[in-house]
Amino acid sequence: MSNLAQETCEACKSDAPTLSDSEINELKPDVPEWEVKEVDGEKRLSRQFKFKNFAQALAFTQTVGDMAEDVDHHPAILTEYGKVTVDWWTHKIGGLHKNDFVMAAKTDQAYL
Repeated sequence: MSNLAQETCEACKSDAPTLSDSEINELKPDVPEWEVKEVDGEKRLSRQFKFKNFAQALAFTQTVGDMAEDVDHHPAILTEYGKVTVDWWTHKIGGLHKNDFVMAAKTDQAYL
């Protein structure tokens, strides 16, 4: 398990830089199941989680939502029958910050 899951989100100012490609590549091995994708010109971390049914998917969605609310850092979450897709990125800076990798690792931990 990644040490990132033990870290906490730090307050991010709107003028904070997005992570460079080399910084992303350095953090990516800590969340190997996550894909870096670009949506509307902004990089995001994205992963799909599988479940046996809608109730389990919904419970996981609530867990991720509560975790996000606790640190005031909110992902896009798509809940469907048997799967949940989570995208983390920092809206304030329009791309990826270390906080997104921390929250991806925490999301992985919640899935176990």
